[in-house]
Amino acid sequence: MRPFCENFPFFCIMLCMLAAVVSAVLKARAAKWLTAALCVLCAGMSAALVIHTAGTGASFTYSMGHFPAPWGNELRGGLLEALVALVFSLVLLLSLAGGERHIREDVAGGKVNLYYTMADLLLGSLLALVYTNDLFTGYVFIEISTIAACGILMIREIGRTTLAAVRYMVLSLIGSGLTLISIALLYDLTGHLLMSHMHEAVVLLWQTPTGRVPLTVTAGLLTAGLSIKSGLFPFHTWMPDTYGTATPASSAILSGLVSKGYIFLLIKIFCRVVGFDVIVRSRVTDVLFVFGLAGIVLGSVRAIAQTDSRRMVAYSSAAQIGYVFAGIGLGSEAGLAAALFHILCHAVTKPLLFTSLGALSDVSGGSKQFADLQGAGKRDPVAGVGFTVGALSMVGLPLFSGFISKLLIASAAMKDPVRMLPTLVVLAVSVVLNAMYFLRTVLRIYRQSDRAARPPRDGRAAFAAATAALVAMNFALGIAARPVVEALTAGLAMFS
Repeated sequence: MRPFCENFPFFCIMLCMLAAVVSAVLKARAAKWLTAALCVLCAGMSAALVIHTAGTGASFTYSMGHFPAPWGNELRGGLLEALVALVFSLVLLLSLAGGERHIREDVAGGKVNLYYTMADLLLGSLLALVYTNDLFTGYVFIEISTIAACGILMIREIGRTTLAAVRYMVLSLIGSGLTLISIALLYDLTGHLLMSHMHEAVVLLWQTPTGRVPLTVTAGLLTAGLSIKSGLFPFHTWMPDTYGTATPASSAILSGLVSKGYIFLLIKIFCRVVGFDVIVRSRVTDVLFVFGLAGIVLGSVRAIAQTDSRRMVAYSSAAQIGYVFAGIGLGSEAGLAAALFHILCHAVTKPLLFTSLGALSDVSGGSKQFADLQGAGKRDPVAGVGFTVGALSMVGLPLFSGFISKLLIASAAMKDPVRMLPTLVVLAVSVVLNAMYFLRTVLRIYRQSDRAARPPRDGRAAFAAATAALVAMNFALGIAARPVVEALTAGLAMFS
């Protein structure tokens, strides 16, 4: 008999969809608490799945309505999916808690409940991208995620957010279009939409000379589509305005979670549909490796040139996406594990930076300019500590999660004589560049200043609790990384 916890992926997704509908008709306060309860419930169910799959050592599939393919739809749960879903649920909760005061300030009173509706939809779509075993279902939730992301961006009704939302939507639609075309081609080539059935057909096609060219083209289109949506260089131009103008909670969610959902789906397709060995032999990983390294360097260079602190962190996100794709581009299981670890690292660090910057701006007259942030870390010690921990993690200092992810990428590169030197050089350069703009900011927020401003009391407890939790998660990934890396490696083995 199937264990009851194997129903949890379905429960998580459907509860998110239901909560989105209910939140739309609730008052702001009730919608907030419903979303918080939803995140806690999804995190609890995901934690139970982590324990279950780690104990069984195997993944499972859940047939929607108990109808077999091709009439039915499937979800798939394994250790990797459950771990990522757990982190996504917790980080969304902490992002909303850390930026809760700004949500009430930046969003018109009658629309705050709609903000939480969009957050519910985002969580549901991210969990669906993590758990789905059907490629077209994945595409449907890609579009739901895109619309909800635009919603939480432009709900702050200033001109810059509307412009940023339009730019984000245009590039996202280009990525979605390429993704849909590639899914249609895969369906035409294989006759299936379920990932496991697709993979069986792809293996046979790859063995024929006439099948390799269309498969390579399809894999290239799919990679391009999801890379555009996740912000891989040079498709990162929407990030500065998107992350720099949205309310801090939105910036935290968009940077820390949404782009990672697309990358996770891409990794899932590489491993479970096309086959990672086919991706490597088709040279798709070579392209990702080059653009990943370029994004690491050029994203950091652009970050150094910024005078606005939020735009600096936004350009840093472009560099961090480069780390993930460089890990994938190494074309090995160790590289994939490193990329997945950096997804978790970035997910717990970027919300810490954005919400902390929001609080530092509050005690600096609402300004985000570096010159006005001087002494802000002393005026708001909690935000100062939060930003400092996030900054040191992004630089890659020991004890922080960013150090482990860079170490894993370097270790994976050491096994490839061709990619070893460029990877190590870029990692060394990136550490110097990251230190130039992050440590400069840390030093500035602790310099002496004549400005005397106290942090607002409203929403202070939620912000402090969220900051403490994100700091703890960062240290946990940096100090106790071995169990997480082992879980990721075991999850990848189930994944494939």
